[in-house]
This record gives sequence, C-alpha cells and structure tokens, in this order.
Amino acid sequence: MIDEIRQFVLESLTDMNYSIEGVDDDTTLGPAGADLESLALAELAVRVEDKFGVRFGEDEAEQLAGMTVGEFCQTVAPRIASGSAH
Repeated sequence: MIDEIRQFVLESLTDMNYSIEGVDDDTTLGPAGADLESLALAELAVRVEDKFGVRFGEDEAEQLAGMTVGEFCQTVAPRIASGSAH
C-alpha cells in the first residue's frame, strides 16, 4: 500500500508541474525539499483524499509541509487500511 501511495504522490507532483527528480522517501514536501507551497500541498492532500477516501484535518494540512514523502505515505496508509476518515 505504501508503494501505491508513493507512486500516486509522485504522479500527482508531476501532474502539478513539479519536478520529481531526486524526490524519495526522505524528501520533505515543503520548501526545504520538493518545494510545494501551501496551495500545492492543499491540492496534493485533496488528490490523496479523493483517490484513497481519507481525510486530513485543518491542523494536519499545516503539518504536511514538514513531512517527508515517506512520512506522508506512512500517515495515509493506516487510514486507508482502517477505512477511517479523520
């Protein structure tokens, strides 16, 4: 499941015109890594919500910028498995 989430995140970044060259599980989503701005982070969150049927709270959306790709995938996976909408 983690691989599927990671693949979707990378495809989404490409669709959103972000370069995924060198992006891996240790790459931060925000300005220090993949360089997503708040609107792009929100779009990525919505894409993941729509694809996998999970939800992010407003407080979590702010935390996304500090997460790495791997941490983001680890956050999403258990929600999909449990079918829980946070």
